[in-house]
Amino acid sequence: MFSGIIADIGSITESTDRDGGLRLVIATSALDLDDVHTGDSIAVNGVCLTVIEHTTDRFIVDVSRETLNCTEGLEAIGAPVNLEKALRLADRLGGHLVSGHVDGVGEVTGFSDLGESWKLDIRAPQALAKYIATKGSITINGVSLTVNQVHDDPSGACEFSLNLIPHTLAMTNLKILKEGSLVNLEVDLIARYVERMLSAPQH
Repeated sequence: MFSGIIADIGSITESTDRDGGLRLVIATSALDLDDVHTGDSIAVNGVCLTVIEHTTDRFIVDVSRETLNCTEGLEAIGAPVNLEKALRLADRLGGHLVSGHVDGVGEVTGFSDLGESWKLDIRAPQALAKYIATKGSITINGVSLTVNQVHDDPSGACEFSLNLIPHTLAMTNLKILKEGSLVNLEVDLIARYVERMLSAPQH
């Protein structure tokens, strides 16, 4: 589990094909890897990946083709990626509970400077629309954020907006987004459980 509070913006420095998937080398300058062991999890752009090797300033992970097909931002060498180590039981939960399992890919439809903050508009796929609610939590590229507004459209999909403060932009790769950018989305775990309880057969 993760909190959605980004510890560093890393960079994909090497990418090697492995039976359709990829082996990635990810460099980091601020993520403390001293307590990381082989088999530990690190969220990379919101995707939970398993460390197979590491030094003090880089780590290596394998990514399956299925994961690559369902996510965004893990294939380009040089791409900046948001990094967060898995939570420990004693850690402070600054964001919300994040699993690191991406639910879908959204598209940025607007990114505008409001002066004191930035407004980010994202179109979510139809399958995720029912889980996105005003004032609810959502994860964008691994970043825990609060939804400000939701607009449903006749197709069943939805567009939602968020406000990003300067600190969030400085500490994450969300600052590079622009209209048309694709982002990894993970909906709130609580919303998923509520939907399951309401839709399950009653006995």
